[in-house]
Amino acid sequence: MAEVTLALLITDAMARASAVFGSDFALRYGSAVISFFATIISLKVFELLLVKRLKNVSKRTKNDVDDLVVSILDSAGTPFYLAVALLVSSPFLGFTGTFATVLSLLISLVLVYYAVHAITALIDFGYAKLVEKRKGAGEIDMSLLDVLSKILKALVWVIAIVLIIQNMGYDVSALVAGLGIGGIAIAFALQNILSDVLSSLSLFFDKPFKAGDFIVIGTDSGTVKKIGIKSTRITTLQGQELIVPNKELTETRVQNYKRMKKRRVVFTLGVTYQTPAKKLRTIPTLISDIFKTIESADLDRVHFQSFKDSSLSYEVVYYVNTSDYNRYMDTQQDVNLAIVEAFEKNKIELAYPTQTVFLQK
Repeated sequence: MAEVTLALLITDAMARASAVFGSDFALRYGSAVISFFATIISLKVFELLLVKRLKNVSKRTKNDVDDLVVSILDSAGTPFYLAVALLVSSPFLGFTGTFATVLSLLISLVLVYYAVHAITALIDFGYAKLVEKRKGAGEIDMSLLDVLSKILKALVWVIAIVLIIQNMGYDVSALVAGLGIGGIAIAFALQNILSDVLSSLSLFFDKPFKAGDFIVIGTDSGTVKKIGIKSTRITTLQGQELIVPNKELTETRVQNYKRMKKRRVVFTLGVTYQTPAKKLRTIPTLISDIFKTIESADLDRVHFQSFKDSSLSYEVVYYVNTSDYNRYMDTQQDVNLAIVEAFEKNKIELAYPTQTVFLQK
């Protein structure tokens, strides 16, 4: 008797449900339940078979990319599985009204959160690789990379929030237009700061110089100490710290001596008019022999250039095989001393400004 009563109650409940939800109530809800659990089971099987296998493989490789992929896949937990299962099964139920909106919002929040998590993990991975690559080279201040990373993450979150708002049924275009007007006002007020920040991005990607390079900017010169978001710090030859806005560095001509492979040196020397022609012809050979003993310099040419007021002028051109200023000066000193010694040995007199006055009665 009890079994008959229970069967009647179930039949009555099904009839009432069919009257309220439609005649295909059992089919729709059955499909929803089946698809829900089928999705959960499929995701779990994927986790057990593929993710764990990838995790074991990644432990045996030196590649960081597979570790990143495993980390992203492994972070997808129960909330993600439930959200995907509800996304697949909810269309069978045909929910409408407030409940459908709330359910869609919850699903969107979970899925967007995991998508943002995956993208930020990629950003962190790229940031770590850049830091590892540039840390030893000192190419640019690490704080700049950190700020760039945070800007990218913030942009990802902004896009995610806009997608969620759009999914809630709000007009995103009107919101973006309002933000655009406000953004223009803010950008106008902060145009100098924004200009320096954008210039720092230009320095980052173009790399005209790096920390440790000796540069000349107009009348100022020094060694780059730090490249920041708004400005670059330079230590001058006198020891002061010169702070230059990044905007100025992108708008002016910058000479980078650190990238100079070799330095061209041109100088003239004069000998007296009393020097015999025979000795004048030996001077290029004497100077050429001097450069054969100096490893840091390569002679280009030596020529008897011109007749000056008080000297016979020779032009000497050579290259110093370094960009270091101190080594350049050491080489110049060695060349000068060697020339003086060679001229003394061969009794060739260097000229200096003189005037000969002839008195006639």
